[in-house]
Amino acid sequence: MRVAVVGATGMVGEVMLQVLAERNFPVTELIPVASEKSVGKEIEFKGKKYKVVGMQTAVDMHPDIALFSAGGETSLVWAPKFAEAGTTVIDNSSAWRMDSTKKLIVPEINTSQLTKEDKIIANPNCSTIQMVLVLAPLHAKYKIKRVIVSTYQSITGTGVKAVQQLENEYAGVQGEMAYKYPIHRNAIPQCDSFEENGYTKEEMKLVRETQKILSDATIAVTATAVRVPIVGGHSEAVNIEFENDFDVSEIRSILHHTDGVVVQDNNDTYTYPMPLFAQGKDDVFVGRIRRDESQPNSLNMWIVADNLRKGAATNTIQIAEYLVAHQLV
Repeated sequence: MRVAVVGATGMVGEVMLQVLAERNFPVTELIPVASEKSVGKEIEFKGKKYKVVGMQTAVDMHPDIALFSAGGETSLVWAPKFAEAGTTVIDNSSAWRMDSTKKLIVPEINTSQLTKEDKIIANPNCSTIQMVLVLAPLHAKYKIKRVIVSTYQSITGTGVKAVQQLENEYAGVQGEMAYKYPIHRNAIPQCDSFEENGYTKEEMKLVRETQKILSDATIAVTATAVRVPIVGGHSEAVNIEFENDFDVSEIRSILHHTDGVVVQDNNDTYTYPMPLFAQGKDDVFVGRIRRDESQPNSLNMWIVADNLRKGAATNTIQIAEYLVAHQLV
């Protein structure tokens, strides 16, 4: 299996390499790919050193799979070129997610949609992945009418520049700014740029991607996305209104038996999900599960996941594992 990692020197690319090694993905030849300024640099994978190559060189090497984490503009230009060369692309940017001809995949939910003809597969937004993994089994049982979500998103979702900004501010050093405002001791109610409706792109991703993944455009979703000075992962306060009533203990049982979800929900022992403990893990953690007493058939919960792993790298590689296991590449 010849595997290209496009954006290999970025934050998500580095985690992709780590997850490929951890999960023993059958890599016979690794092709690390990055922008021209990184070509020639060496990266290490499983004790071997590999030289970073440019885009066209990678296309010409005809990898079986290309894992993309290089931004939307790069994906729009290069994913089709890899696909034309016979490579199956799994793209981590927003470029193809809402394209009606492309599948938007969370492996625990909808990999069965995939066929050999799918040469560009979209990986959802990190905030969407952790939320829909919890919503999917509940939607199947009770039918979701409406979701209200507020996110508390790690600076790692912005990238290395944001991590450096926080470290500089923490140390009292003037440096390059990833955000328009300080992030240390602050919360910025803007993730990504604003759309015409007053919502940010990140907020609208939660709306549109949730409906597409769950194959139900009737689910009403409204979101507020906030950037916080956290490194370990994204947190979400989620309120769900169902068509049908539920028992809270049954909700916990359903989630306890959902692949990829870990229930951490015990008030007596102060057990609930936190990004501090989610970092470096592949699961989605859910807790503070309680009935919304202000509204019929409604539920509150708190969902946390490492946005670089299940929110990006791990989900991408799980898709690749499915393709290999089902001989779709």
